[in-house]
Amino acid sequence: MLTIKNYVRPKTLDEAYELCQKKTNVVLGGMLWLKMQTRNVNTAIDLCDLGLDRVSEEEDCYRIGAMVSLRMLETHQGLNALTQNAFAESVQHIVGVQFRNGATVGGSLYGRFGFSDVLTLFQVLHAKVRLHHMGELSMQEFAQLPRGTRDILVEVIVPKKPMKVCYLSQRNTATDFPVLACAVSSVDGKICCAVGARPAKAIALSDETGILANGIDLERAQVFGDYVAQKLDFGSNMRASAAYRKKICAVLVRRAVLSLKEG
Repeated sequence: MLTIKNYVRPKTLDEAYELCQKKTNVVLGGMLWLKMQTRNVNTAIDLCDLGLDRVSEEEDCYRIGAMVSLRMLETHQGLNALTQNAFAESVQHIVGVQFRNGATVGGSLYGRFGFSDVLTLFQVLHAKVRLHHMGELSMQEFAQLPRGTRDILVEVIVPKKPMKVCYLSQRNTATDFPVLACAVSSVDGKICCAVGARPAKAIALSDETGILANGIDLERAQVFGDYVAQKLDFGSNMRASAAYRKKICAVLVRRAVLSLKEG
């Protein structure tokens, strides 16, 4: 059971940041995973008055506020045109539309959950996060922050670069957490791959050995899939074994890489 003593809607980011420094205080986000926990919260911090619930398009990037819902990512024409509908694919299996209308980008990212589809996708988009205190970090740097880091996630910045992107996941049932999540992108001629739900949080890898340097075909895609599966560690839980995840990883990466060639 979740017990909240005080509820506050700060009017500035400075106020929100100051409040969140106390360990017994919690930023709510969409409050969809938080409400399932058993804990006592001294002050619940709601960011809904800070104007973080919109996607802004600039000449060279999209700025996605922390309070933007997953449903907005799913339906945003600009973001999906940029990524060949990878945003829609990455969130459309998350429970249902009602849930995605409440779940937020900030809530999905800040916990750096192993099952996070959006953390997996953002890592291959050359995206950055802007934290109120720490400033801008690459998504990979952000993903590696210690869990106890207390800051306010303000926005995610996605550059408007020519890119090819594919997102794939394996699920036991349509709306379950992913058994494995995979995102692959080609930006500026460089291939980047991120694998999540290992069941640990997503981690990104590049084609360091140049497997795909001379182009993409079935054989090279298979070799790269095997390379990624060998580089990563996998664990077992109620959804799948480590051995199964490793095999699925090679398959999903191969399929995603081939989809980049097919466009």
